[in-house]
Amino acid sequence: MDHTDKQILFHLQSQARISMTELGKCVGLSQPAVTERVRRMEENGVISGYRTIISPEKIGKHAAAYMLFHSRECTAFMDFCRSSPEVVECYRISGEHNYLLKVMTDSTQALEQFGNECDKYGNYTILIVMSSPIEHKYLIPPLEGANVNLLE
Repeated sequence: MDHTDKQILFHLQSQARISMTELGKCVGLSQPAVTERVRRMEENGVISGYRTIISPEKIGKHAAAYMLFHSRECTAFMDFCRSSPEVVECYRISGEHNYLLKVMTDSTQALEQFGNECDKYGNYTILIVMSSPIEHKYLIPPLEGANVNLLE
């Protein structure tokens, strides 16, 4: 992956709906050339998908928490997590706990109820999110000398 590919990734991660023509202008390539580079990065798995970022509060998800979970029933617990709409992320971790979950619910009461449903799978600690001072960081930072005029 060269400097131009990294520039392309920088722009795509901040504005996935950018047109190939506009993306080409940002990185100094023609539309066909930038389209080919994006296609190649998709085929190689560098770009694994495109997502829409939804405001949790706008869809009624007012409580977010992380759960440190220790389970001896990993298969049953994973089945439970996969079927639970409250679980939006799950990581297998090392240490005292073996899972880290990100959970979103409409209220702290619903979060407590979700915790009660987890009781049969093991022990956990719930860490309620108070705020998110760093909401999201990009994997590819702006590159030196890059045109970083992002579309708003």
